[in-house]
Amino acid sequence: MNEKEQSLDFLYKTLPEILIPWYLKHARDLPWRKDREPYHVWLSEIMLQQTRVEAVKGYYTRFLKEFPTIADLAEADEDRLLKLWEGLGYYNRARNLQKAAKKIISENNGVFPSEYSEILTLPGIGEYTAGAIASNCFDEPVAAVDGNVLRVISRITESYEDIQKPAVKKQVKARLEAVYPRTRCGDFTQSLMELGAIVCVPSGAPKCGVCPMEDLCVAHRHGTEQKLPVKNTKKERKQEERTVFILRCGTKIAVKKRKKEGLLAGLWELPNISEKKTAKEAMEILSEWGVSPVSLKREAIRKHVFSHIQWNMTGFYVECGQEAPEMEWVCKNELGASIALPTAFRQFLDEDFFQNV
Repeated sequence: MNEKEQSLDFLYKTLPEILIPWYLKHARDLPWRKDREPYHVWLSEIMLQQTRVEAVKGYYTRFLKEFPTIADLAEADEDRLLKLWEGLGYYNRARNLQKAAKKIISENNGVFPSEYSEILTLPGIGEYTAGAIASNCFDEPVAAVDGNVLRVISRITESYEDIQKPAVKKQVKARLEAVYPRTRCGDFTQSLMELGAIVCVPSGAPKCGVCPMEDLCVAHRHGTEQKLPVKNTKKERKQEERTVFILRCGTKIAVKKRKKEGLLAGLWELPNISEKKTAKEAMEILSEWGVSPVSLKREAIRKHVFSHIQWNMTGFYVECGQEAPEMEWVCKNELGASIALPTAFRQFLDEDFFQNV
């Protein structure tokens, strides 16, 4: 083993002995850390994907109140499930939760699988989530390696390898698993996540002055913290122009279901088309749709960013004289209570326009 490898080996071996005590002292008080119930950890990990911790807290509590067990989740009405997920985005996460719950009920007598390899077979669960559940709930020495962990390791070891390469992630995972402690596997997993979330942060300067690894971090020693991690520049998102129609007829609002394939599959939406239209063109379209547009109240410009595409939207608020049968016309309280409307469309729900609905 050469000097570089010896240094790397030493750094990895010190991680559990330094980070676990730090984590036990400094861990945030989060609702999903109250117990080691696999359902709770699983739910939190799925919700936390692409979502901030503060945003997830309320969703997590409400979700468990309505679906306290895996059996309850398996039997849930999909529209109600998606309504509880409204605003979290990436709705297939919720659908996969239910698919996995049904599989656990039908194939494992309702008992959450206790081994990493079995957990990995559940719909919607990848290596990271399976590792988080296996280590946190069953004390299995399996690493959960995500962007936070890769950033922490890149800085501590001063690695300039591209963290978006699968081979790099695989290597980090293997090295971490080689130093997992015999007990407190979950605490070690959590400590790495926590360090990346609150100290070795993704945006802005890392908080090296309060980092338990400050004295050993090679990047900090060389002043290269903010140059790391290295990752390929993402491709520019595709830009798509859309026209959205916010239609009111009497006391009802027009919505419709999207197709079961593609972006936002099977979810509710405000009527819209994938082109930018002028006000005159918009009113002509509405006449063709049979809603008998009475008056255009106003326009609004909004945008919504998905992982791979950005919608640039022009919204037209229109008073209508007739309900077109191709759409669902619902009261505002139905929209609030039972219909899951993605954030891309919810941002058009203007209180002034709907005050009498």
